[in-house]
Amino acid sequence: MKFKSLLTNLTFWVLAAITTGALLGHFSPAQAVKMDFLGKGFIQIVKLFINPIIFLTITLGIVGMGDLKKVGKVGAKALLYFEVVTTFALLIGVVVANLINPGEGVVTSSLEKGDISAYSGKVMDFSWLQFFLDNLTLQVLLFSVLFGMALSKYGGKERIVQGLTFLSKYVFRALHLVMMLAPIGAFGGMAYTIGKYGIDTLLPLAKLMGTVYATMALFIFGILGLILRSYKVSLWRFLNYIREELLIVLGTSSSEAALPSLMEKLERMGCSKPVVGLVVPAGYSFNLDGTTIYLSMATIFLAQVFNVHLTIGQILSLIGILMVTSKGAAGVTGSGFVVLASTLTAIKVIPLEGLALLLGVDRFMSEARAITNFIGNGVATIWLANNEKEFDREKMNYAFANIKETEDIRTDNLTDISQSSQ
Repeated sequence: MKFKSLLTNLTFWVLAAITTGALLGHFSPAQAVKMDFLGKGFIQIVKLFINPIIFLTITLGIVGMGDLKKVGKVGAKALLYFEVVTTFALLIGVVVANLINPGEGVVTSSLEKGDISAYSGKVMDFSWLQFFLDNLTLQVLLFSVLFGMALSKYGGKERIVQGLTFLSKYVFRALHLVMMLAPIGAFGGMAYTIGKYGIDTLLPLAKLMGTVYATMALFIFGILGLILRSYKVSLWRFLNYIREELLIVLGTSSSEAALPSLMEKLERMGCSKPVVGLVVPAGYSFNLDGTTIYLSMATIFLAQVFNVHLTIGQILSLIGILMVTSKGAAGVTGSGFVVLASTLTAIKVIPLEGLALLLGVDRFMSEARAITNFIGNGVATIWLANNEKEFDREKMNYAFANIKETEDIRTDNLTDISQSSQ
């Protein structure tokens, strides 16, 4: 019976796929690199669901909430929360990098350098208008809020709400079907990463890798853990609850791959629909904790590699610049390096060519960034839902205590789809 349960457990299959992909990448790199299309294909399919789910969740949530002033209050409070927490992330990255000195003693001549022309050519001056135009998720978020507010005032809204509710039900059922492909996507993503860059790439910059991962763990279990503890929510139990999604993010190096599923699970564990709909999509653009930590540490690392002593004034300038430029990391292709290149250009004391040192290990650190961003947005939603008294603790206790039952919902929905099609 236990063996049968294991075979139908998505967590098991995603973990097995990650392991198999890593082994293929190590022993047969040429074949592994060809698996990239599996990881990218899965992410592209899931991305098709992100904007429809954002639209449906926000619109139905606002109509259900009714109080438009409260919607505005939640949105404003979310933006304030994002700025405060990402500033903490930025400061932690700067402090830890200066304490551990991961760039000290790195001999640049012994490192394999990559071509940064694709990124240095995109160095940009940050523009809020361009940030909005490049970010489709943010555009959908704004449209959904306006549409939901207009619909809530419309007298004949019942029929429209019924139609959207029906559509939402089947969009999520289709998402469950797609998520059954997660092991394939995780296999392709991990096989490509190991096959393309190899474990040997990590050795010269192992200290940087270790420092970045340790700092992000410190942020998650320190700062985010304390945030949840303020409302007596267990971080460990929450992480166990979203373990499937974390493995998918790990395998694909993309938080997008599990974003719709996170929204559904947060609502199921007691966060109200409008809070989930507003906070998670907005957090995807403004609450990039992992990316912020990485950008700050990478900048300090490169300064140490090139023996550039940053003054207190320059470090404060760096913090100020990153507080703005890091917000553009969600809407630009090759965003991490583009934003980092923009930051180095603005500081004007660290050689831009230093980016070439990071190309080989960036893919491995992108997994830490994505997981930290992902957890950070989940924590933000739970905190804000509690703060706004839009949280059902009984639902949370039930969800945490019945994780297996929650995972079985996917199978039940697939059965429903099969039966309804007959």
